[in-house]
Amino acid sequence: MKNKDSLYLKFIDCALELCEQVPRYFSKFSNKIFCNHQKIILLVLKQKLRTTYRDLCELLKVSNIGMYIGLKRVPHYTTLVKFAKRVKPKILNFLLPFRKAEMVGVDGTGFEVGNRSMHYMVRTERVDYRRHIKLGISADMEKQIIFKSAIHKGPRHDTKDFLQIVKGLETNFVLADKGYDSKKNHKFVIHELGAKSLIKVRKNISKKCRSTLRKRVANQFDEKKYHQRSKVETIFSSIKRKYGSRLKAKTFNTQKKELICKLIAHNIDKLIQVCQTHLRVSPQPLNNNL
Repeated sequence: MKNKDSLYLKFIDCALELCEQVPRYFSKFSNKIFCNHQKIILLVLKQKLRTTYRDLCELLKVSNIGMYIGLKRVPHYTTLVKFAKRVKPKILNFLLPFRKAEMVGVDGTGFEVGNRSMHYMVRTERVDYRRHIKLGISADMEKQIIFKSAIHKGPRHDTKDFLQIVKGLETNFVLADKGYDSKKNHKFVIHELGAKSLIKVRKNISKKCRSTLRKRVANQFDEKKYHQRSKVETIFSSIKRKYGSRLKAKTFNTQKKELICKLIAHNIDKLIQVCQTHLRVSPQPLNNNL
């Protein structure tokens, strides 16, 4: 197998293209040994490999990954640790530049925090099921690529982050479950985004409380398109299965950036998958009648 066929090198190539939105150096006084693009790629690659900073640097010593991304030498693991603490989450969000899709799905999930095993916590009666990081995303339902994210300490209601993760998107349909049902959300989707609201309307609310707008949404609801929303759950399952459902970072600031790196790794893998699907050409069946 040639190097160009390696999925890891394709992953790095895609990451390098996304990093073009980020400045190479934050300061003109930087020592310029390692640029921001190289450090960000290593942070995202760390999530893909589900490894530690130390092991990632050891891997660079025995592979050609460092040479492929233009490293002059293998960085010490503390260089990546310090960069992960210093870089701002909004810089990493530049690597989630996608904003247009036919159908956009919205949902939320939780990620565990801490490195103690569940067995230890149960035996010592220190289980705290309410302590987690809450993630809300908007994503393309066709390609399963994440557009925007909102990360907060849990518990937190899903609807609080709805406007943040759909604002600025170009779409024809917005899909969400009953947790996002409110007049404010329906109105934003219809009037601000110019899209059709496929947010499930709750039926247990009295008729007096139902607005005319929500009645119209309920009457025009497309159940078939709404079921595409389940693909958001597929995205969550894929991220947790491939990159881990537990965050290793100790502070909320670093946990937030660790989670964003997981989302970037997911998007890059999906982009590679989409490209391979488009490049794959199936042979035309022979017509024996000719």
